[in-house]
Amino acid sequence: MTMLIRSAKAADLKELMQLSAALPPGMTSMPFEESTWVKKLKAVEASLADSPDPSLESVYLMVMEDVDSGRIVGTAGIVAGVGLTRPFYSYKLSKDFKVSEALGIKITSNLLNLVNDFTGETELVSLFLLPEFRSKYAGQMLSRCRFLFMSDFPERFSNVVFAEIRGWLDESEKSPFWEHLGRKFFNLPFARADFISAVNGSQFISDLMPRFPVYLELLPDEAVSVLGKPHDEAAPAKTLLEKEGFKYSGTVDIFDAGPVMECRREHIASMRNSRGMKLHSLSTSNLVRGKADAICLVSNCKLANYRLTLASVKFYKGGIVMSPSAANLIKVEPGDQIRILEIRTNKDDT
Repeated sequence: MTMLIRSAKAADLKELMQLSAALPPGMTSMPFEESTWVKKLKAVEASLADSPDPSLESVYLMVMEDVDSGRIVGTAGIVAGVGLTRPFYSYKLSKDFKVSEALGIKITSNLLNLVNDFTGETELVSLFLLPEFRSKYAGQMLSRCRFLFMSDFPERFSNVVFAEIRGWLDESEKSPFWEHLGRKFFNLPFARADFISAVNGSQFISDLMPRFPVYLELLPDEAVSVLGKPHDEAAPAKTLLEKEGFKYSGTVDIFDAGPVMECRREHIASMRNSRGMKLHSLSTSNLVRGKADAICLVSNCKLANYRLTLASVKFYKGGIVMSPSAANLIKVEPGDQIRILEIRTNKDDT
C-alpha cells in the first residue's frame, strides 16, 4: 500500500464524518457532529495562513490517504495554543502532609487538583487509523508525521508538547472514574459529557465542577485504580509516545482519568532525528529496498500544501535521491527543500 499524508481540507468533510462514525468512545477531538467538523476544517484553513492569530488556538489536522483508492483511512492532529480559545482543564495529582504532635500522628493525603497548566502549550490529538490499514509502518507514519510538521514550522509551536491518552473503560464502556466523581456533579453519562465537551467546549466544567481539591481517600478503589491507566486500545499510542521521550507525570484527563503524556519539544526523538536537506535528483526507476540506503518519512516542507509519504531513498552529495513517483506524490522537484526521518536503514537487515 502507498500512503500519502496531507493537510485536511474542506472537501474532506464527508469522509471525515464517515471516519468519526467508526471511532471508539472517548476521542473528543473527532466527534460525529457535522457542524463541529465544519468549524474544525475552517480552523485548519485559518491556521495554515502565513500569520495565524496568536491569541487563538491553531489547529493542524493531517489525513492519511490510501493512494490506490483515494480513501481517507486515518488522521493525526496538533493544536497549538491550547486553552487560548476555550479553557482546557486537567486533574493533577499531588500530596498533602499533616502532622499532629499532640496525637503523634502523621497523615499523607493524595489530592486531585483542577488545573489549567497546559494553557498555551501544544497538544497532539486525533490519532486514529482504521484497523484494516494498520500495516507495519502506517501507525508510525501517522504518529510521527506530527513531529516532522513541528520540525518544519517550529515557530508555530510551544516548548512543551503533550497528549491525552484515552482512559480505561469497563466492558460496558463506562468510566469508573467518571461514575464515582464527575457524574456526582453533572448527572450525565460519561459518553454524553465527553460529547458535550467536544462539541460545545468545556465551559460547563468551569461552571459546575468544584474548584476545591478531591481527596482520593474519599473515592472507592475502583475509581482510584484507573488513574493514569490507558484504555486497552490506546496502550499502543502511549507506547509510541514513550519511545519518543514522553512521560506520564501525574496529570490525568478530567473525564476518564487517562494519562497525560508530556515532553519538551527539543527532547522528542523524531524531532531530534529529522533532517532538513535538498532533493538532489530523481532515480531512473522506483528504488527497491536492496538499492536504497534507507526508508524514510519525507515531507515537502510546504505549509500551504503540506504532504508527506514513506519512501525508499539514497543519500547523495548531501541530499537524497528518490523515485519520481514518490516525488510526484508530495509535489517536489530536484532542488526543493525537504525533511526526512529515517524509519529503517539497510543496516537493519544485517
